[in-house]
Amino acid sequence: MNSLHSVLFLLGDPGGQGGSSSFSLVFLGLMIVVFWLFMIRPQAKKAKEAKKFQENMQKGDKIVTIAGIHGTVNKVNDDNTIMLEVSPGSYMKIERSAISIEWTQQLNKAATTAAK
Repeated sequence: MNSLHSVLFLLGDPGGQGGSSSFSLVFLGLMIVVFWLFMIRPQAKKAKEAKKFQENMQKGDKIVTIAGIHGTVNKVNDDNTIMLEVSPGSYMKIERSAISIEWTQQLNKAATTAAK
């Protein structure tokens, strides 16, 4: 009988759930805050940077698309498209949203370190 009381003590009082429900709410709130800090906020910041990068593209910028196509911006159109020169005399019309900011930054970083 004594071991049964010990187990019930460790599990908590099944009749009184007042303290554990407030703990559950606090724990749930903390989980939401941690989820927001480590998942949602960084992704929103990254999306904001990508949008700013895509809006500030100019003629002559070397870019990489999401599909991995490398090229140089030849013309920025008003309808959210760009003319991409993939080889001399060969052009593609693509959406601005198809530009990969990560790959483009790596491409430009590699070009600047090679120039030094």
